[in-house]
Amino acid sequence: MSGTLRVHEIYLSLQGESTFAGLPCVFIRLTGCDLRCSYCDTAYAFTGGETLTLDSILEQTTALAEGYPEPPLVELTGGEPLLQRETPVLLAALADRGFTVLLETSGAHDISGVDARVHRIVDLKCPSSGESERNLSTNLHHLRASDEVKCVISTREDYDWAKAQLRQLFGKCEVLFSWVNPLEAGQQSDVLKPVPADHTPITRRELAETITADRLPVRFQLQQHKHIWPADQKGV
Repeated sequence: MSGTLRVHEIYLSLQGESTFAGLPCVFIRLTGCDLRCSYCDTAYAFTGGETLTLDSILEQTTALAEGYPEPPLVELTGGEPLLQRETPVLLAALADRGFTVLLETSGAHDISGVDARVHRIVDLKCPSSGESERNLSTNLHHLRASDEVKCVISTREDYDWAKAQLRQLFGKCEVLFSWVNPLEAGQQSDVLKPVPADHTPITRRELAETITADRLPVRFQLQQHKHIWPADQKGV
């Protein structure tokens, strides 16, 4: 198979987010992102990595999946996977090999060309990210029942904004309200956007209780892997 991708890391761990949380998953983290969200915990993947052929990526993924009675999950994440031209080709190839394939992508890039077998997890950027104006509104029309929309919530203003978006999302797919883990010192980067000064932080308990009080039909989410390993540990 021809084509290459810039890859930062490939590793086997447990899926820490989405409705697939807790399941074994091979992660393929691609290099590069055109957003600079305030809460980004993978700024190290903005640059670096190595250029790998699609065949090499498939071989490494298959080797990491060895020993499971059925192929585990595979997730393409980043960075922003859809920045690279060959990403849809790799996604389709992984699905051809029998993997359950997840794509973690921001709401800033067109998802319509992604293979229908792929579960697309679309991060709808809330105001505190500093990147909410980059959300591509047409993506909402392309959502399928197998997709998920994630709203990463850091402030009360984020919550109010995300709550308002539910009018457009209700019934389309699963909606996740994910609480922001504060960045560790090693994760902080000067290139990230600042949280607006007039925003009010929200704790995970406040978010959970507000979702319940408002009777919202959403799934509350924590990043499970950060409660198992150090928050700034790579390859997990």
